[in-house]
Amino acid sequence: MSLKFFDKLSQNFIELLNDKDDYNVIIEVQNKEKSFTAHSNILKYRSPYFRKELENIQPNENNVKTIFNSNVSAQIFEIILKYIYGGIVNLENVETRFIFDLMLAANEFELKELTNKLETLLIDTEASWLKTHFSHIYRTLIDKNDFKKLENCNDIIAKHPDLIFDSSDFTSLPESALVSLLKRDLQTEEAKIWDYVIKWGIAQNPNLSTNLEEWSKDDFLTFKPTLQQCLPLIRYFNFSNTEIVDKVSPYKMILDKQLWEDIIQFMDSDQPEKSNILKMRSFLARLPEEPKGVSLISEEHAAEISSWIDRKTTNYSTANIPYKFELILSGTKDGLAPQTFWNKCHGHNHTLIVAKVKGTDEILGGYNPLAWDNTYFGYFSDGKWMETKDSFLFSLKNGSIKNSILSRVKKPERAIWNESKIYHDKNGPRFGDFYLRSDENDFSLGIDNCSNTNDRYEKRIRSSSNNYFSIVNYEVFKIVKKS
Repeated sequence: MSLKFFDKLSQNFIELLNDKDDYNVIIEVQNKEKSFTAHSNILKYRSPYFRKELENIQPNENNVKTIFNSNVSAQIFEIILKYIYGGIVNLENVETRFIFDLMLAANEFELKELTNKLETLLIDTEASWLKTHFSHIYRTLIDKNDFKKLENCNDIIAKHPDLIFDSSDFTSLPESALVSLLKRDLQTEEAKIWDYVIKWGIAQNPNLSTNLEEWSKDDFLTFKPTLQQCLPLIRYFNFSNTEIVDKVSPYKMILDKQLWEDIIQFMDSDQPEKSNILKMRSFLARLPEEPKGVSLISEEHAAEISSWIDRKTTNYSTANIPYKFELILSGTKDGLAPQTFWNKCHGHNHTLIVAKVKGTDEILGGYNPLAWDNTYFGYFSDGKWMETKDSFLFSLKNGSIKNSILSRVKKPERAIWNESKIYHDKNGPRFGDFYLRSDENDFSLGIDNCSNTNDRYEKRIRSSSNNYFSIVNYEVFKIVKKS
């Protein structure tokens, strides 16, 4: 038996941080405008960043080492320091942008636990902010490899490049970020991509006239180097002949001579090109659009779930997913009320339900090959069981969850429950029977409204052990075989 007293321990270490009589480290931040005192032993054991810094700094005559960091504000570093000492982060009444900046600072100080927690918090609770500020997020994280979840969010850029192109600060995008964007299989017209590249290039040369007819030969020579990294990434053979004439030909002076000749030949006779031109962009296997941010499941998840549906022993690749995942219900858009599920999902078969557990990386869900039915009514019979051997439950690999778990139905006659209409305001979809406790029936999961002591409702998942887990979102997809 282990007794744990973390609250008192945290309190005592916060008191140590506030004690100014026994420090041996000074950290100066915000261009040396603000300084903090700390203790080397705590810093180096809590943060690899500080361990390395302290090893390379010589102490002064009082045996005190001073660390300088101009990348972080005093307000953010104060929170960082309190986390290092007490394991507490207070985010009350702070803006989402502050949480994002705090995540970046936590990453700089190599505080992985805090970084991961803030990254998850942003994705789970601030999806609309992430979408609104995609341009800022993209340019901030383009050269970083430490934010895997947000990198998955950035994959949405390939499917929705207008989030970058139509942003107010698009023309201030660094060249490296634009080049990285153009390398993706952007799901939009190539002529539109060309227009934005030209727009970006002109913005980098404010002395050039906005009227192309006024450009001299020297203007074109000035303009050409600006786009030398971007022009090879345009898929010129995606253009129609009309688009070549209207959009590309006015700028033919910035193209290599051989490239322009190949484009003309292609227009005339579809002859093989001599230039090293990239082929057409691939059409991505699309997950449904999530109006307020990012879907709970990735393409890797979709490939894995598809293999479970087909009872494959190995997973499909993301390039070979045999199903389309069509969004029927999104908690962030439609709300979390159980009644909404019965209204929107009635009559739909081959459905997938996924739910994100609050405060964790867990994504739980179930697959139902049968049609949901909201027409049952009765006070005593409550609803009706549906029989199937092909439904299953799962937990998906995600974040700190290193492996997916698949659980197939063991009691087919009690696989899917269609709830009575009188309980649609309280009980959502259910897989398996909560109330049968035996080795033959360890397959059960439901999404219900559960009242708390304040008589308010909170959307929760109920597992086979009758435990409840609060969720931040859930989605329902219709699984359709690709033609």
